Amino acid sequence: MAETAANGHIPESNIDVLIIGAGPSGLMAAAWMAHCGVKARVVDKRNTKVFCGQADGLQCRSLEIFDSLGFGDRAWKEANHMLEICMWNPGSDGVICRSDRIPDTIVGLSRFQQIVLQQGRIERFFLDNIKKYSKDTIKVERGVLPESLEIDVSKVEDDSAYPVTVKLRQLSEEEATPKQQITASKVNDGIFRSNLIVEDDEDDLIKKSQSRGGSSEIVHAKYVIGCDGARSWTRRALGFDLDGEATDFIWGVMDIIPITDFPDIRMRCAIHSAENGSLMVIPRENKLVRLYIQLKEVTPDASGRADRTKIAPELIFRSAQKIIAPYNLDYQYCDWWTAYQIGQRVAPKFEAHERVFLAGDAVHTHSPKAGQGMNVSMQDCFNLGWKVGLVAKGVAKRSILSSYQSERRRVAQDLIDFDHRFSRLFSGRPAKDVMDAEGVSMEEFKDAFEKGNMFASGLSVNYGPSTLIVKSGDAAEQGDGSKVAQSKATQITADAFAKRQGLATGIPIGMRFNSFKVLNQSDARPWHFQERLKADGRFRIILFAGNVLDAAQKARVDKFCEALDAPTNFLRAATPGGAPIDSVIEVLTIHSSKRTDTELLRDFPEILHPFSEQHGWDYNKVFVDDVSYHEGFGDAYVNYGVDKERGCVVIARPDQYVGWIGELEDFEEMQQYFEGCLVLRGTQATNGQTLAVR
Repeated sequence: MAETAANGHIPESNIDVLIIGAGPSGLMAAAWMAHCGVKARVVDKRNTKVFCGQADGLQCRSLEIFDSLGFGDRAWKEANHMLEICMWNPGSDGVICRSDRIPDTIVGLSRFQQIVLQQGRIERFFLDNIKKYSKDTIKVERGVLPESLEIDVSKVEDDSAYPVTVKLRQLSEEEATPKQQITASKVNDGIFRSNLIVEDDEDDLIKKSQSRGGSSEIVHAKYVIGCDGARSWTRRALGFDLDGEATDFIWGVMDIIPITDFPDIRMRCAIHSAENGSLMVIPRENKLVRLYIQLKEVTPDASGRADRTKIAPELIFRSAQKIIAPYNLDYQYCDWWTAYQIGQRVAPKFEAHERVFLAGDAVHTHSPKAGQGMNVSMQDCFNLGWKVGLVAKGVAKRSILSSYQSERRRVAQDLIDFDHRFSRLFSGRPAKDVMDAEGVSMEEFKDAFEKGNMFASGLSVNYGPSTLIVKSGDAAEQGDGSKVAQSKATQITADAFAKRQGLATGIPIGMRFNSFKVLNQSDARPWHFQERLKADGRFRIILFAGNVLDAAQKARVDKFCEALDAPTNFLRAATPGGAPIDSVIEVLTIHSSKRTDTELLRDFPEILHPFSEQHGWDYNKVFVDDVSYHEGFGDAYVNYGVDKERGCVVIARPDQYVGWIGELEDFEEMQQYFEGCLVLRGTQATNGQTLAVR
């Protein structure tokens, strides 16, 4: 944070990307900037990261993302793993009993399952990762609050301009410290982040800072990403509201080390009591257990809001004891607690002029029990970050930015619909019998839970057509209804799309690239193929080369590679002068011939394993669908639904989502795809800076 100059002039600076908010979604955006080599700043009004409480559930897709960034192993090793859900419902005598057990994660969906780890550790992993990949140039500037935001609409179409002006103010340590709501409690609470707090403190903080002459600066940014939570300052500065409603359901949350005779305390549990409300048990790391507790004693007033002053740990815990009876429940240690009012809201727009973007809780809020808040928020920025990063660098066309709202607002709408049903089923009183029309059917609840598992995994996301996704159908209908840019490559009929999808039935266009084991051709090491799709800002062309020992197929592969290596095609045109050929688009190969009958240098053209004067041949780009010595057979061609003889070609976006599938002969369509989304030129970015070399 720059200090106010001695002569009274406020210092000004330019930055490619300004990120407001340093929670998980803001840090996800910052991670992309670090991995893509983009100049960025991150500011947050709080003086420290989270150390306890807040979000804790991590779904399959989030772990795949963490792995692509390089810290999935840290989360996986440190977290508590969720393997089974137990459902407890009232028996005929009204006493709770275990009624069902189901797997917590649908078997076979992903190489990861759901885990639980507190938000503070996740933020630490992000911060370490950002420091490493930005070479310590991107740091969170804490105690910094924006006080004004202006967009110069005359400059928004100029790729080299900095049309967004944000005035930042440095807060004092006291101003930047969150106020505990229950001052008598020795336990940290999260009420200051809860939706039970309706007032915003930014105006007061700015006035206090101004009154003491606090330092300020003006930042001119190409792009701004607002990740500043449900009471987002950025959203309000743009004049956007959250549309939706609150319910009458109030829930409390406690992280405790329980002392109990309840037999499933180390399982995820959904407990419906006959008359005292519902409870969710989430076993955590370090002996902790999180309890989500329905507070039937607390009801909203005439304004629709609950009186937060009546909510204390003692009241919340008494409610938990009533719900879990006849089992005993006590504790000596409580790590954190909070309370919230269930509601579902979504913003009408996620961006302004494709220069200021909103993500996470800033544009969608819901109940936390489905474990979606942190996950969907991070995935918003996993979708957005590489797009903004590549556009800021001049690698990608600015038209790709329109796909963010179309893709992610649709996900938010689906989440709101899911949470609306799920939270009401969870909070409702169990039906006493089939004639009890006001009660919730426990069979219906179980069905919603099981169906919701697929949605909650994060793996059902299916993006509609755009410059980045070549599929048939109406883009607005498959998205959120907003207009999305499309190119010549995306104009495809339903019949043509069905034919393309039929080339790889297990790789749905618009969905994330699934993972099966393949072997490195050169050293026989098995890899989950998704491990090779790192989050480094590069597009991937995956060549399923088929049976390269067949003369006719080998001729097809050679012809494809000849086109790929031609000096006038997209691969050369997208690559900065003097940079490695794989710096913007990486080509990976999976073939189906027997590994021991094939040789890398003999059977595969050089473009598939590029040569470097410094490093020699690249031995990490050609893989084979074959049996490993120690880890069995991934059977990738069968699982991906690809013909073992003829193969096909797949384009994956930098976020692992599948953008295009075609035959080896469909090279012109590939050319059109990249012409639609990348800046195909020589060695210089639009700002005159040489692009980063990976």
